[in-house]
Amino acid sequence: MTRTLQDPAPVKAGVLRVVPLGGLGEVGRNMTVFEIDGKLLIVDCGVLFPETDQPGVDLILPDFAPIRDRLDDVLGIVLTHGHEDHIGAVPYLLKLKQDIPVLGSALTLGLIEAKLDEHRIKPYTLTVQEGQLERLGPFELEFIAVNHSIPDALAVAIRTSAGTVLHTGDFKMDQLPLDGRLTDLRAFARLGEQGVDLFLCDSTNADVPGFTPLERAIGPVLDDVIRRAPRRVIVASFSSHVHRVQQVLDAATNNGRKVALLGRSMVRNMRIASQLGYLQVPDDVLVDLKRAAQLPDDEVVYMSTGSQGEPMAVLSRMANLEHSIEIGEGDTVILASSLIPGNENAVYRVINGLTKLGANVVHKGNAKVHVSGHAAAGELQYVYNILKPRNAMPVHGEARHQKANAQIAMDTGLPEDRVLIVDNGTAVDLVDGVARVAGQYDLGFVYVDGSSVGTITDADLKDRRVLAEEGFISIFVAIDPASGRAVVGPEIHARGFAEDDEVFEKVRPQIVAALLEAGGNGTTDLHAYSQVVRRVVGRWVNTKHRRRPMIVPVIVGA
Repeated sequence: MTRTLQDPAPVKAGVLRVVPLGGLGEVGRNMTVFEIDGKLLIVDCGVLFPETDQPGVDLILPDFAPIRDRLDDVLGIVLTHGHEDHIGAVPYLLKLKQDIPVLGSALTLGLIEAKLDEHRIKPYTLTVQEGQLERLGPFELEFIAVNHSIPDALAVAIRTSAGTVLHTGDFKMDQLPLDGRLTDLRAFARLGEQGVDLFLCDSTNADVPGFTPLERAIGPVLDDVIRRAPRRVIVASFSSHVHRVQQVLDAATNNGRKVALLGRSMVRNMRIASQLGYLQVPDDVLVDLKRAAQLPDDEVVYMSTGSQGEPMAVLSRMANLEHSIEIGEGDTVILASSLIPGNENAVYRVINGLTKLGANVVHKGNAKVHVSGHAAAGELQYVYNILKPRNAMPVHGEARHQKANAQIAMDTGLPEDRVLIVDNGTAVDLVDGVARVAGQYDLGFVYVDGSSVGTITDADLKDRRVLAEEGFISIFVAIDPASGRAVVGPEIHARGFAEDDEVFEKVRPQIVAALLEAGGNGTTDLHAYSQVVRRVVGRWVNTKHRRRPMIVPVIVGA
């Protein structure tokens, strides 16, 4: 929802303010700031991946503007789990102040420390686990086990003098988890009895009825698909999905195949998971790419990145014949992941490309090769009934997910005025057990483009889209500024507009005539002449070709 609110006033003493800087109205960029008595606590700091209408962008960060000048007040960054949409922006925040403590479970910190090492940042970290209590200034933190599609996920209860907040992170309620680690509903019930003043709950699957299927139901399906595959098998998944990689390793072992990990992030993350004991690697099952290439086709499984159609990931490069592994007739490709909203076109493009090359592509749409890591509506109802929170603020999801989550809260007894559907940048104050909107920060997207952070604007992206979709026309003319007479040119060149520059022969006389007319009307300024050329060419190309390319006139005095 769009809000036209003023910037929030400074927080009053004893009031807890909650400000989401990302993760609302979108799937990604999850980051929430808590403030009380002048001190700040951050929960998660993730990235959003660009869509097709954001060309050249690598990552999108939360807007740190509300806290950029207050980093000395930040007591810690709590990471609920190790997915990129929750940890990916940590290096960019720590570049602003490196000594902010980072708290998380062993696997989460293992993943973020490896990422920070690439940025040459040595963080101050504190490993925590379920049941542990930590105090950071006015914040008392209790960590609670939840299961998700990555091991070691945690919810966090934040106790302050203004009340208690429970933040779920991403979670579901798998009753037979692969690692035996259940979402701790007993701890949720205890918190409910003590009183939860504000509940920040994962909304991602709130509009999905029923319950999320069990992770262990995927193993037999993968085993069956690999058993029946006549040639090579390529399984694409998130590079942090330890449970899915474990199932692939087990299925490959059962069928006498070796496994090669492809993609830098996949190799790095699985090495960390193995070293920390979260991934059990059967003896002699892992081989490198060179050894895998020497094996018979029916004795190898490749575990790769690229399940979301990312253009530079392994799977996309295979589909485009840009990888050393050339997909062919009889190969089997398994996309063992859900579609992140916004990635549908990219994923189907990869599926079509692989299919044209002769592969049998198995995905969630035609086989049970993935289950979500997020609680569906039935699970959320259970949690709301157990907690009976005084206020609720749905987080982590697009507007439709937040609204569905809010409806569940009201269905289970929360009054409508105690359920807040807010935007990124909305400040919510908790006072005397009541959560109210206190104002709205004006936030934007922060784009990472190569080594550039925050210098790319929406206007730059608009120019890139024009170049990609409509093309580029440059016009060079040397003129006599006093008369507007063309001495050299017009020379016209185009890219992405027309194959033959001869198409511009009809507009050249119009440019010459317009320049003479402008000179006759007293124009002497070269910039004014360039505007004349832009208007003539723009009108002509729109009328004759129904296009709106980028037009760059270059006018010099002769």
